[in-house]
Amino acid sequence: MHYRSIITLCLLGVFTVSYGQDYRWQQRAEYSMDVKLDVSTHKVNGTQKLVYYNNSKDTLTKVYYHLFFNAFQPGSMMDVRSRNIVDPDARVADRIVKLNDKEIGYQHIESLKQDGKDLTWNIEGTVMEVPLAKPLLPNTKTTFDMKFESQVPIQIRRSGRDSKEGIAYSMTQWYPKIAEYDFKGWHAYQYVAREFQGVWGDFDVKITIDPRFVIGGTGILQNPEKIGHGYETAGTKVNRPAGDLTWHFVAKNVIDFAFAADPDYTHDIAKVPNGPTLHFFYQKGDKTSNWNELQNYSVKHFEFMNKTFGKYPYESYSIIQGGDGGMEYPMCTLITGERSLGSLVGVMAHEVSHSWYQGVLASNEALYPWMDEGFTDFSSNESMNYMFNMDMSKAHDGSYNSYFALVRSGLQEPISQHSDHYNTNRAYGTAAYSMGTVFLHQLKYVMGEETFYKAMRRYYNTWKFKHPEPTDFIRVMEKTSGLQLGWYLSYWTNTTKRIDYSVKHLVEKEGETLITLERIGDFPMPIDLMITYKDGSKEMLYIPTNETLGKKANENPNIKRTDAEAWPWVYPTYTATLARKAEEITSVEIDPSLRMADVDRKNNKLEVAKLKAFEDPTK
Repeated sequence: MHYRSIITLCLLGVFTVSYGQDYRWQQRAEYSMDVKLDVSTHKVNGTQKLVYYNNSKDTLTKVYYHLFFNAFQPGSMMDVRSRNIVDPDARVADRIVKLNDKEIGYQHIESLKQDGKDLTWNIEGTVMEVPLAKPLLPNTKTTFDMKFESQVPIQIRRSGRDSKEGIAYSMTQWYPKIAEYDFKGWHAYQYVAREFQGVWGDFDVKITIDPRFVIGGTGILQNPEKIGHGYETAGTKVNRPAGDLTWHFVAKNVIDFAFAADPDYTHDIAKVPNGPTLHFFYQKGDKTSNWNELQNYSVKHFEFMNKTFGKYPYESYSIIQGGDGGMEYPMCTLITGERSLGSLVGVMAHEVSHSWYQGVLASNEALYPWMDEGFTDFSSNESMNYMFNMDMSKAHDGSYNSYFALVRSGLQEPISQHSDHYNTNRAYGTAAYSMGTVFLHQLKYVMGEETFYKAMRRYYNTWKFKHPEPTDFIRVMEKTSGLQLGWYLSYWTNTTKRIDYSVKHLVEKEGETLITLERIGDFPMPIDLMITYKDGSKEMLYIPTNETLGKKANENPNIKRTDAEAWPWVYPTYTATLARKAEEITSVEIDPSLRMADVDRKNNKLEVAKLKAFEDPTK
C-alpha cells in the first residue's frame, strides 16, 4: 500500500499531518510547562498548557494521560509484577514495596480545564481518564490547562532521585503525558515495566531549580546567557540572577521530554561534522578519562549512523550520566557512567541508535519492541565493530547465541505481543533485542546485503516522524528488493517456528551429483548452498523459496552462482543436480555466511571425503 503524506500549514502557523489513507493520520500535542523542582523536598510543582490536535476522523469524548510516577508506590502494578515474575529485574525486585511516604513517587492533579471549563478525572494506577467538557470533533483542537504536583521517587527504574552513582535527579516520565491515539485507538497502557509511546509535538519547558544544579536533556536551551555552566558561547557574558535559576528549553517535533539535574555535572561539548552538537554531562571521578574518550567515539558513531541508516535530523544531542543503566529519550540519553571504556561506548552506541528508531521513526515500542530495541541493537552492534575495527561478520554473534539459548530453554514466546505481557523477562529481552537483531541480519541473507542497506535507508527516510508499523517496514523491503517478504515477517513475529535444514545425502548418477536437502524445521527459507571443489574453486547454488516470487542479487560476483528452481515450502526435501562427479567435490554447506538462524547447524555441512560411497542411502 502506498501512503502519501500531505503537510499543510494552518493559519495559526502550526502544521498538521495527514496521509493518503484515512487511518494513517497522526494526532499532535504542543506542551508549554513551567515547573519548579524543589531539591529540599524532591517535589515538582508546575503548570502545563497542552494544545491537542485531533487529526483523526473520530469524535473524541475523553482523553487519557499517563502518570508514570504513580508506579513507584507499594501495591502498584510494577511492584506486584516484579514480586511475582520468576525472573525479576534486579533493579526493581522488591524495592518498591519497601518505599516510605517520602520515597514513593506520585503525580497529583490539582486542577484541569478544557478551553477554560473545569474537568473531572478518574485515576487508575498510572493512567488518568478524563471525560471532556465538550467533544473534540475531527480536525479540530482543544487546550488543556493543568496544575500538578509530583514527588520524585527514589531511583529504582529509569526515573528518580539519588541514584547509586550519586546523580541527584533523573527526570524521565516526570510530567502528566497525554496518551497516543491512532488508527488502533487509545494506547493508554499502565506503566508496568517497559516501553513507551508518544504523540508528536513541540515542548516549551521552563524548569526552576537551585542555581547550583546543572541540567541536560531534551531540546535546545533558550537562555544560555543567564545559565552559564558551559552552555554559553565564547565571549558571552553570563548574567545569572540571585536565587533559583530558570532553565528554558524548546524541542520541536519530538515525542517526549526528559532531563537530568545534578550540582556536580561537568559539561563538555563536541561537534559531529555536518551533524549535531553533542553535549556530555557527567561527574568527574575514577572514570573521567573514559568520558573524555567517549566524546570521540560518540562523534564516530553519529557519522556511522548518518551514513549507514539516514541522517539524524535534530541540531543537538545530550549524553547524560544518570538513570539505572541506559535509556533513550528524544535528543538525549541517560546512562550510568561508572563503566569501563568499552562498556561506556557500548551503552552510548545503543542508546544513541535509539534516536533513529525510537526518536525519529517512533514505532510503537510497547507493541513492537523488536522494531525499536532490535533495530537499535543491530545498528549499534555494527557501529561498535566499525569503531573498534572488528570482524563485521561476527557483529551479531551474541544476538544469535541468545536466540538459540532461548529456543533450547523452552521459554520462547511469539514476539507479536505487548512488551509487558511476556511470561519471563528473559523471553522479552531475547525477543525484543536479540530476535529483532536476528530478524534484520537474516533479512540481509534473504534480500542480499547491498539491497538490504539501501532498503534500510529508504525505510528511515520514508517513515521518519510517522510511527511505522511492521507492515510498513516490510513493504519498503519488498519495494526495494522486488521480493515478497510478508511470509518472513509473519513467521518470525507471529510464531515460534524454527529454522532447521540439513544436507541429507549426496549420490552420484551417470556422472552427475545429486544433493538432497531436508527441511527439518517448520520455518521455510531460501537456501545458499556452497559447493567446494577439490581444485579449490567454489560454486554457490541458490535455491529460493517459492514464497519470495523472485531472487536476490548475487552477493559475491567472484563466486559462480547457479540459480536453481524454487523450493515450495510444503516439500520436506529438495534434490539439486550438479553436472560434476561427486569425487570432484570436497564439501557441501548450507549458508556458509551463518546469517540464517538455523537452530542445529551440525548437519548443515557435508564433508564428501568422509562418505564411504556415493550411493543412495535410501536403497
